[in-house]
Amino acid sequence: MNYLGVGVSPGNVPVYHGTNLKVIDRRVRVAELVLRCVICVLSVLAAVLVVTDTQVKEIFSIQKKARFTDMKALVFLVVANGVAAAYSLVQGVRCVVAMVRGSVLFSKPLAWAIFSGDQAMAYLTVAAVGAAAQSAVFAKLGQTELQWLKICNMYAKFCNQVGEGIVMALLVSLSMVVLSCISAFSLFRLYGSTKAKNNFRR
Repeated sequence: MNYLGVGVSPGNVPVYHGTNLKVIDRRVRVAELVLRCVICVLSVLAAVLVVTDTQVKEIFSIQKKARFTDMKALVFLVVANGVAAAYSLVQGVRCVVAMVRGSVLFSKPLAWAIFSGDQAMAYLTVAAVGAAAQSAVFAKLGQTELQWLKICNMYAKFCNQVGEGIVMALLVSLSMVVLSCISAFSLFRLYGSTKAKNNFRR
């Protein structure tokens, strides 16, 4: 029997032939896996660029070494990208295991956990990029009202490499936003499936 693209298997397990649920889920998993790999690589790259960035400048015969720990926003950026890399690695392994097994995500608690984790990571990375970008603007342009100097005039190499790290972190945050949209789709399609099953039972 088949109504509204819904069939019933011999084991009374709902099968959604019309929507090709397994095909859709496979494509979503592939897109999710690619994004998680990209996020993992870019997060590590952003953290490495910032952490390894140093420059020594001699000011009035006193050597001053600039490093990322001098700016709390950069420390936050490194920590956020480290967390994002570790999280993406774990979730990437989950995606690979699910694809190898050929399983379809039906568990709502698991879908909610993935969705919540992706949302948290998206907010974390966006906040870290925002804080680092604001500090970078002050370092580049200074703030005459507060008598803050244009630090990048003295530490050009340091600022350039930090800028590259922030760009990588920006790509990470954008990818996390897209990934959170994918996890939202994976979650709420389960409720759409529930509605279809209820219609079938009527």
